[in-house]
Amino acid sequence: MAKRDYYEVLGVQKNASKDDIKKAYRKLAIQYHPDKNPGNKEAEEKFKEATEAYEILGDDQKKSAYDQFGFAGVDGMTGQGDFSQTFRGFEDIFGDFSGIFDTFFGGGGRRASTHGGVRQGSNLRYDIEIPFKDAVFGTKVEIQYTKNDGCPACHGTGAAGGSGKKVCSNCQGSGQIRHSQGFFSVASTCPACHGEGYVIEHPCKECGGTGTQRKRQKIMVTIPPGVENGKRVVIPRQGDAGPGGGPPGDLYVFIRIKPHEFFERQDMDLYCAVPISITQAALGAEIHVSTLDGKTLKVKIPPGTANGKLLRIRDEGVPSGGRRGSFWIKLMVQIPAKLSKRGRELLEELARTEGENSAPKPIPLSEMPG
Repeated sequence: MAKRDYYEVLGVQKNASKDDIKKAYRKLAIQYHPDKNPGNKEAEEKFKEATEAYEILGDDQKKSAYDQFGFAGVDGMTGQGDFSQTFRGFEDIFGDFSGIFDTFFGGGGRRASTHGGVRQGSNLRYDIEIPFKDAVFGTKVEIQYTKNDGCPACHGTGAAGGSGKKVCSNCQGSGQIRHSQGFFSVASTCPACHGEGYVIEHPCKECGGTGTQRKRQKIMVTIPPGVENGKRVVIPRQGDAGPGGGPPGDLYVFIRIKPHEFFERQDMDLYCAVPISITQAALGAEIHVSTLDGKTLKVKIPPGTANGKLLRIRDEGVPSGGRRGSFWIKLMVQIPAKLSKRGRELLEELARTEGENSAPKPIPLSEMPG
Protein backbone atom coordinates (compact mmCIF):
# COMPACT_ATOMS: atom_id res chain seq x y z
CA MET A 1 0.00 0.00 0.00
CA ALA A 2 1.41 3.40 -1.03
CA LYS A 3 2.25 5.92 1.64
CA ARG A 4 -0.06 8.85 2.10
CA ASP A 5 1.28 12.38 1.84
CA TYR A 6 2.46 13.52 5.27
CA TYR A 7 0.44 16.73 5.07
CA GLU A 8 -2.64 14.67 4.24
CA VAL A 9 -1.94 12.37 7.19
CA LEU A 10 -1.88 15.27 9.62
CA GLY A 11 -4.67 17.10 7.86
CA VAL A 12 -2.72 20.36 7.39
CA GLN A 13 -1.73 22.54 4.41
CA LYS A 14 1.86 22.87 3.15
CA ASN A 15 2.01 26.40 4.46
CA ALA A 16 0.85 25.33 7.94
CA SER A 17 2.79 26.82 10.84
CA LYS A 18 4.85 24.70 13.19
CA ASP A 19 2.24 25.23 15.91
CA ASP A 20 -0.55 24.02 13.60
CA ILE A 21 1.47 20.89 12.80
CA LYS A 22 2.01 20.23 16.50
CA LYS A 23 -1.66 20.69 17.29
CA ALA A 24 -2.72 18.41 14.45
CA TYR A 25 -0.34 15.66 15.54
CA ARG A 26 -1.30 15.99 19.20
CA LYS A 27 -4.96 15.49 18.32
CA LEU A 28 -4.23 12.37 16.24
CA ALA A 29 -1.81 10.94 18.83
CA ILE A 30 -4.45 11.16 21.53
CA GLN A 31 -7.17 9.76 19.27
CA TYR A 32 -5.26 6.75 17.95
CA HIS A 33 -2.85 5.87 20.75
CA PRO A 34 -2.80 2.05 21.22
CA ASP A 35 -3.46 2.31 24.97
CA LYS A 36 -6.76 4.03 24.18
CA ASN A 37 -7.55 1.53 21.41
CA PRO A 38 -6.39 -1.89 22.70
CA GLY A 39 -6.38 -4.55 20.01
CA ASN A 40 -7.36 -2.08 17.28
CA LYS A 41 -4.79 -2.63 14.51
CA GLU A 42 -6.19 0.16 12.35
CA ALA A 43 -5.79 2.69 15.16
CA GLU A 44 -2.26 1.43 15.81
CA GLU A 45 -1.31 1.92 12.17
CA LYS A 46 -2.79 5.41 12.11
CA PHE A 47 -0.86 6.28 15.27
CA LYS A 48 2.39 5.10 13.64
CA GLU A 49 1.54 6.92 10.42
CA ALA A 50 0.84 10.19 12.28
CA THR A 51 4.02 9.84 14.34
CA GLU A 52 6.13 9.30 11.23
CA ALA A 53 4.51 12.31 9.57
CA TYR A 54 5.20 14.51 12.57
CA GLU A 55 8.78 13.24 12.82
CA ILE A 56 9.36 14.68 9.35
CA LEU A 57 7.16 17.78 9.31
CA GLY A 58 8.04 18.75 12.87
CA ASP A 59 11.73 19.03 11.97
CA ASP A 60 12.68 22.04 9.78
CA GLN A 61 15.50 20.23 7.94
CA LYS A 62 13.49 17.10 7.23
CA LYS A 63 10.45 19.13 6.24
CA SER A 64 12.51 21.12 3.73
CA ALA A 65 13.88 17.92 2.17
CA TYR A 66 10.38 16.43 1.99
CA ASP A 67 8.94 19.57 0.39
CA GLN A 68 11.66 19.49 -2.30
CA PHE A 69 11.98 15.80 -3.09
CA GLY A 70 9.01 14.05 -1.51
CA PHE A 71 9.53 10.66 0.16
CA ALA A 72 12.84 10.20 -1.64
CA GLY A 73 14.24 13.24 0.17
CA VAL A 74 13.60 11.76 3.62
CA ASP A 75 14.24 8.10 2.88
CA GLY A 76 16.01 6.57 5.90
CA MET A 77 15.21 9.49 8.22
CA THR A 78 12.43 7.72 10.15
CA GLY A 79 12.22 4.59 12.27
CA GLN A 80 15.96 4.14 12.74
CA GLY A 81 15.85 3.38 16.47
CA ASP A 82 17.23 6.79 17.58
CA PHE A 83 14.12 8.53 18.78
CA SER A 84 15.74 11.49 20.47
CA GLN A 85 14.21 13.97 18.06
CA THR A 86 10.79 12.41 18.45
CA PHE A 87 11.15 12.51 22.23
CA ARG A 88 11.87 16.20 22.04
CA GLY A 89 8.83 16.58 19.85
CA PHE A 90 6.68 14.81 22.40
CA GLU A 91 8.03 16.99 25.21
CA ASP A 92 7.42 20.07 23.12
CA ILE A 93 3.80 19.06 22.60
CA PHE A 94 2.80 17.51 25.92
CA GLY A 95 5.09 19.39 28.32
CA ASP A 96 6.78 16.26 29.70
CA PHE A 97 6.29 12.54 29.50
CA SER A 98 4.05 12.40 32.56
CA GLY A 99 1.88 14.89 30.69
CA ILE A 100 1.53 12.35 27.90
CA PHE A 101 0.24 9.80 30.37
CA ASP A 102 -2.05 12.35 31.96
CA THR A 103 -3.56 13.05 28.55
CA PHE A 104 -3.93 9.40 27.58
CA PHE A 105 -5.14 8.05 30.92
CA GLY A 106 -7.09 10.95 32.39
CA GLY A 107 -4.64 12.22 34.98
CA GLY A 108 -2.91 10.60 37.89
CA GLY A 109 0.49 10.66 36.25
CA ARG A 110 3.20 8.10 36.68
CA ARG A 111 5.32 10.00 39.11
CA ALA A 112 6.05 8.97 42.67
CA SER A 113 3.18 10.01 44.90
CA THR A 114 5.49 11.19 47.65
CA HIS A 115 8.64 12.53 45.91
CA GLY A 116 10.53 11.72 49.07
CA GLY A 117 7.75 12.72 51.46
CA VAL A 118 6.38 10.56 54.24
CA ARG A 119 3.77 7.92 53.49
CA GLN A 120 0.67 7.09 55.46
CA GLY A 121 0.55 3.78 57.28
CA SER A 122 -1.71 0.90 56.30
CA ASN A 123 -5.35 0.67 57.32
CA LEU A 124 -6.20 -2.31 59.55
CA ARG A 125 -9.31 -4.49 59.87
CA TYR A 126 -10.78 -6.01 63.03
CA ASP A 127 -13.88 -8.25 63.13
CA ILE A 128 -16.12 -8.46 66.18
CA GLU A 129 -19.36 -10.29 66.98
CA ILE A 130 -21.83 -8.62 69.32
CA PRO A 131 -25.17 -9.67 70.85
CA PHE A 132 -28.39 -8.73 69.06
CA LYS A 133 -29.47 -6.41 71.90
CA ASP A 134 -26.16 -4.51 71.85
CA ALA A 135 -26.51 -3.93 68.12
CA VAL A 136 -30.00 -2.48 68.63
CA PHE A 137 -29.25 -0.20 71.57
CA GLY A 138 -25.52 0.40 71.13
CA THR A 139 -22.62 -0.53 73.37
CA LYS A 140 -18.90 -0.14 74.01
CA VAL A 141 -16.49 -2.98 73.33
CA GLU A 142 -12.84 -3.23 74.31
CA ILE A 143 -10.68 -4.82 71.62
CA GLN A 144 -7.03 -5.85 71.47
CA TYR A 145 -5.01 -5.97 68.29
CA THR A 146 -1.44 -5.70 67.05
CA LYS A 147 -0.24 -2.84 64.88
CA ASN A 148 2.93 -1.09 63.74
CA ASP A 149 3.64 1.79 66.11
CA GLY A 150 6.27 4.51 65.89
CA CYS A 151 9.65 3.30 67.14
CA PRO A 152 10.39 5.03 70.49
CA ALA A 153 14.15 4.77 69.99
CA CYS A 154 14.27 6.86 66.81
CA HIS A 155 10.89 8.60 67.20
CA GLY A 156 9.67 7.01 63.99
CA THR A 157 12.41 8.43 61.75
CA GLY A 158 14.19 5.10 61.19
CA ALA A 159 17.56 6.79 61.74
CA ALA A 160 19.86 6.11 64.67
CA GLY A 161 20.22 8.95 67.18
CA GLY A 162 22.11 11.93 65.80
CA SER A 163 22.11 10.70 62.21
CA GLY A 164 19.75 11.67 59.45
CA LYS A 165 18.72 11.01 55.88
CA LYS A 166 20.30 11.95 52.60
CA VAL A 167 18.91 12.31 49.11
CA CYS A 168 19.10 9.09 47.14
CA SER A 169 21.93 9.40 44.64
CA ASN A 170 20.36 6.81 42.36
CA CYS A 171 17.17 8.77 41.64
CA GLN A 172 18.21 12.23 42.88
CA GLY A 173 15.33 12.25 45.34
CA SER A 174 12.51 11.64 42.87
CA GLY A 175 11.85 8.09 44.06
CA GLN A 176 11.73 6.87 40.45
CA ILE A 177 14.02 5.81 37.66
CA ARG A 178 13.05 6.55 34.05
CA HIS A 179 13.77 4.26 31.12
CA SER A 180 13.21 5.07 27.44
CA GLN A 181 11.02 2.50 25.69
CA GLY A 182 10.04 3.29 22.13
CA PHE A 183 8.56 6.75 21.95
CA PHE A 184 7.96 6.98 25.68
CA SER A 185 9.82 7.35 28.95
CA VAL A 186 8.57 4.81 31.51
CA ALA A 187 9.10 5.35 35.23
CA SER A 188 9.71 2.60 37.79
CA THR A 189 10.29 2.64 41.55
CA CYS A 190 13.88 3.34 42.48
CA PRO A 191 15.41 0.07 43.80
CA ALA A 192 17.91 1.89 46.01
CA CYS A 193 15.43 3.89 48.13
CA HIS A 194 12.26 1.90 47.34
CA GLY A 195 10.52 5.04 46.12
CA GLU A 196 11.20 7.13 49.24
CA GLY A 197 13.61 9.54 47.54
CA TYR A 198 16.09 9.34 50.40
CA VAL A 199 18.24 6.79 52.20
CA ILE A 200 19.06 6.49 55.89
CA GLU A 201 22.79 6.62 56.52
CA HIS A 202 22.70 4.90 59.91
CA PRO A 203 19.51 2.84 60.43
CA CYS A 204 18.06 2.55 63.91
CA LYS A 205 19.04 -0.77 65.47
CA GLU A 206 15.74 -1.13 67.30
CA CYS A 207 13.53 -1.01 64.22
CA GLY A 208 16.01 -1.75 61.42
CA GLY A 209 15.39 1.63 59.83
CA THR A 210 11.65 1.17 59.29
CA GLY A 211 10.69 3.64 62.00
CA THR A 212 8.04 1.23 63.36
CA GLN A 213 7.74 -1.61 65.86
CA ARG A 214 4.99 -4.14 66.51
CA LYS A 215 2.80 -3.23 69.47
CA ARG A 216 -0.18 -4.82 71.22
CA GLN A 217 -2.89 -2.24 71.80
CA LYS A 218 -6.21 -2.04 73.66
CA ILE A 219 -8.88 0.47 72.71
CA MET A 220 -12.57 0.99 73.46
CA VAL A 221 -14.86 0.92 70.43
CA THR A 222 -18.25 2.66 70.55
CA ILE A 223 -20.95 0.75 68.66
CA PRO A 224 -23.77 3.16 67.72
CA PRO A 225 -27.43 2.20 68.32
CA GLY A 226 -29.14 0.56 65.37
CA VAL A 227 -25.95 -0.69 63.70
CA GLU A 228 -26.66 -3.30 61.01
CA ASN A 229 -24.96 -6.62 60.41
CA GLY A 230 -21.84 -6.29 58.26
CA LYS A 231 -21.44 -2.55 58.85
CA ARG A 232 -18.13 -1.06 59.93
CA VAL A 233 -16.98 1.51 62.44
CA VAL A 234 -13.98 3.61 61.34
CA ILE A 235 -11.52 4.69 64.03
CA PRO A 236 -9.16 7.31 62.56
CA ARG A 237 -5.39 7.07 63.06
CA GLN A 238 -5.48 3.73 64.88
CA GLY A 239 -3.97 1.72 62.03
CA ASP A 240 -0.30 1.07 61.27
CA ALA A 241 2.11 3.96 61.72
CA GLY A 242 3.61 5.21 58.46
CA PRO A 243 7.23 4.37 57.64
CA GLY A 244 9.79 7.07 58.34
CA GLY A 245 7.48 8.96 60.69
CA GLY A 246 4.49 8.99 58.33
CA PRO A 247 0.96 9.41 59.72
CA PRO A 248 -0.93 6.27 60.84
CA GLY A 249 -3.70 4.66 58.86
CA ASP A 250 -7.22 3.97 60.15
CA LEU A 251 -8.75 1.00 61.94
CA TYR A 252 -11.88 -0.54 60.40
CA VAL A 253 -14.00 -2.53 62.85
CA PHE A 254 -16.45 -4.82 61.03
CA ILE A 255 -19.51 -5.93 62.98
CA ARG A 256 -21.27 -9.28 62.96
CA ILE A 257 -24.49 -9.63 64.99
CA LYS A 258 -25.51 -12.80 66.84
CA PRO A 259 -29.11 -13.85 66.16
CA HIS A 260 -31.59 -13.55 69.06
CA GLU A 261 -33.67 -16.45 70.35
CA PHE A 262 -36.97 -14.53 70.28
CA PHE A 263 -36.51 -11.28 68.36
CA GLU A 264 -35.62 -10.43 64.80
CA ARG A 265 -35.15 -7.16 62.99
CA GLN A 266 -36.17 -5.59 59.69
CA ASP A 267 -34.72 -2.12 59.18
CA MET A 268 -35.85 -0.14 62.27
CA ASP A 269 -38.64 -2.54 63.31
CA LEU A 270 -38.46 -5.42 65.80
CA TYR A 271 -40.57 -8.59 65.58
CA CYS A 272 -41.46 -11.40 67.97
CA ALA A 273 -44.10 -14.15 68.07
CA VAL A 274 -46.36 -14.63 71.11
CA PRO A 275 -48.66 -17.65 71.73
CA ILE A 276 -52.32 -17.15 72.70
CA SER A 277 -55.10 -19.64 73.42
CA ILE A 278 -58.18 -20.40 71.34
CA THR A 279 -60.40 -18.61 73.83
CA GLN A 280 -58.14 -15.52 73.96
CA ALA A 281 -58.27 -15.36 70.18
CA ALA A 282 -62.04 -15.84 70.03
CA LEU A 283 -63.11 -13.73 72.98
CA GLY A 284 -60.33 -11.16 73.09
CA ALA A 285 -57.99 -10.65 76.02
CA GLU A 286 -55.34 -8.53 77.64
CA ILE A 287 -51.81 -9.97 77.78
CA HIS A 288 -48.38 -8.78 78.94
CA VAL A 289 -45.45 -8.88 76.49
CA SER A 290 -41.77 -8.25 77.31
CA THR A 291 -39.76 -5.99 75.00
CA LEU A 292 -36.11 -6.41 74.00
CA ASP A 293 -35.00 -3.81 76.54
CA GLY A 294 -36.84 -5.54 79.40
CA LYS A 295 -40.01 -3.48 79.64
CA THR A 296 -43.43 -5.12 80.03
CA LEU A 297 -46.17 -3.90 77.71
CA LYS A 298 -49.92 -4.41 78.29
CA VAL A 299 -51.36 -5.53 74.93
CA LYS A 300 -55.05 -5.86 74.06
CA ILE A 301 -56.08 -8.74 71.79
CA PRO A 302 -59.28 -7.93 69.87
CA PRO A 303 -62.05 -10.56 69.77
CA GLY A 304 -61.97 -12.83 66.73
CA THR A 305 -58.21 -12.57 66.26
CA ALA A 306 -56.91 -14.87 63.51
CA ASN A 307 -53.76 -16.90 63.78
CA GLY A 308 -50.73 -14.90 62.59
CA LYS A 309 -52.27 -11.46 63.13
CA LEU A 310 -49.72 -8.67 63.65
CA LEU A 311 -50.14 -6.03 66.35
CA ARG A 312 -48.05 -2.87 66.05
CA ILE A 313 -46.61 -0.99 69.02
CA ARG A 314 -45.07 2.30 67.90
CA ASP A 315 -41.76 3.70 69.17
CA GLU A 316 -40.62 0.43 70.73
CA GLY A 317 -38.37 -0.67 67.88
CA VAL A 318 -34.77 0.12 66.90
CA PRO A 319 -33.49 3.58 67.90
CA SER A 320 -31.77 5.60 65.20
CA GLY A 321 -31.31 9.31 64.60
CA GLY A 322 -33.40 10.41 67.57
CA ARG A 323 -36.40 8.24 66.78
CA ARG A 324 -37.43 4.58 67.07
CA GLY A 325 -39.10 2.08 64.84
CA SER A 326 -42.08 -0.11 65.74
CA PHE A 327 -42.42 -3.33 67.71
CA TRP A 328 -44.53 -5.95 65.92
CA ILE A 329 -46.16 -8.80 67.86
CA LYS A 330 -47.26 -11.81 65.84
CA LEU A 331 -50.08 -13.68 67.59
CA MET A 332 -49.87 -17.45 67.24
CA VAL A 333 -53.07 -19.29 68.23
CA GLN A 334 -52.13 -22.48 70.06
CA ILE A 335 -54.30 -25.57 69.57
CA PRO A 336 -54.18 -27.79 72.66
CA ALA A 337 -52.76 -31.25 71.94
CA LYS A 338 -54.89 -32.79 74.73
CA LEU A 339 -58.25 -31.70 76.13
CA SER A 340 -59.81 -32.37 79.49
CA LYS A 341 -63.19 -34.10 79.48
CA ARG A 342 -64.93 -30.85 80.40
CA GLY A 343 -63.00 -28.89 77.81
CA ARG A 344 -64.01 -31.30 75.11
CA GLU A 345 -67.64 -31.10 76.15
CA LEU A 346 -67.55 -27.30 75.95
CA LEU A 347 -65.98 -27.28 72.49
CA GLU A 348 -68.53 -29.80 71.22
CA GLU A 349 -71.28 -27.60 72.58
CA LEU A 350 -69.73 -24.60 70.86
CA ALA A 351 -69.61 -26.51 67.58
CA ARG A 352 -73.30 -27.41 67.84
CA THR A 353 -74.24 -23.84 68.77
CA GLU A 354 -72.22 -22.03 66.10
CA GLY A 355 -72.42 -24.70 63.47
CA GLU A 356 -69.58 -26.22 61.47
CA ASN A 357 -68.78 -25.74 57.77
CA SER A 358 -68.14 -29.19 56.34
CA ALA A 359 -67.36 -27.81 52.86
CA PRO A 360 -65.14 -24.75 53.36
CA LYS A 361 -64.01 -22.70 50.37
CA PRO A 362 -60.38 -21.54 49.98
CA ILE A 363 -59.43 -18.18 51.46
CA PRO A 364 -57.99 -15.66 48.95
CA LEU A 365 -54.26 -15.23 49.43
CA SER A 366 -54.79 -11.47 49.81
CA GLU A 367 -56.82 -12.16 52.97
CA MET A 368 -54.28 -14.46 54.58
CA PRO A 369 -52.87 -13.10 57.86
CA GLY A 370 -49.26 -11.87 57.87
